[in-house]
Amino acid sequence: MTALSLKNVNKSFGAVHVLKDINLEVEEGEFVVFIGPSGCGKSTLLRVISGLEDTSSGEVMIGGQAVNSVPPAKRGIAMVFQSYALYPHLSVRGNMALGLKQERQPKAEIEARVAEAARMLSLGDYLDRRPSELSGGQRQRVAIGRAVVRKPKLFLFDEPLSNLDAALRMNTRVEIARLHRTLEASMIYVTHDQTEAMTLADKIVVLRDGRVEQVGSPMELYNNPANQFVAGFLGSPSMNFLPADRVGGPPGLTIGIRPEHMRLATDGRIQATVTYVENLGSDTNVLADIGDGAQITVRLFGQHSVTPDAPIGIDFDDAEALYFNAEGQRVNATSGAALAM
Repeated sequence: MTALSLKNVNKSFGAVHVLKDINLEVEEGEFVVFIGPSGCGKSTLLRVISGLEDTSSGEVMIGGQAVNSVPPAKRGIAMVFQSYALYPHLSVRGNMALGLKQERQPKAEIEARVAEAARMLSLGDYLDRRPSELSGGQRQRVAIGRAVVRKPKLFLFDEPLSNLDAALRMNTRVEIARLHRTLEASMIYVTHDQTEAMTLADKIVVLRDGRVEQVGSPMELYNNPANQFVAGFLGSPSMNFLPADRVGGPPGLTIGIRPEHMRLATDGRIQATVTYVENLGSDTNVLADIGDGAQITVRLFGQHSVTPDAPIGIDFDDAEALYFNAEGQRVNATSGAALAM
């Protein structure tokens, strides 16, 4: 069964067209991540799904039911925001139970759901504490627990980890992934963090300027991007781009090579000067000037003795290279014809 279906969804704020003909299906139990640069429309799209914003045109269906005219509280969704939005005067138990009390659920049912959510999120020892007595990660888990107890048709997460430090982000990301496996629930997750997208998603939706650029599994998008934008957006360090004819390729095309697919080679096709070296222990990132103000990154496994200002040669395997035309679309290197995606 399809958990969510969007058909030709548009959203405008006055003369500003924010969402442009969005078509998307989320299957039952699927974890879908919306990702894109700031201002691409991903949070607006989530708010349209939730009912916090109306569509200008198009249809939103949740669980097979058209919900354009259905208020948020009746859509069978639960949202987790960037801000925890917890009531400071209520305990963890009280915050998690509040929505169920407002729905007039039986007391025994409320207690059972809160206890189960607390168990899933390792909050059992904190049920009688107030939010001020919790860490940021614990507060976010309470906010997630408040959504879990409602047993929604669809979970909506709007950049829920942005306020956490790196270690807490990783721990909470693991909690969300485990929760998804346990509940087998349909989840939509908005983030600007590609690590979250790549590690959490069954399916990634890449957005730019209010349009869907590409939809697919994390590895599909990483290995087979439809265009130069998707290729450059996913991956850290990001893909290197340079005119194809600089390395013996066809004039008029751009070649893209991921940093991990490049290697140091004295007689390599690219001659460069090292500008900066990132020694990360497990990896070494070498940033190099290739002339005309252009810079590329080589990602080397392990530790390497490379010094700034040193001349280096760089090469790559042709099979790993991608080619793009002047409009940024993937093309066949030989014919220049656009690739079907």
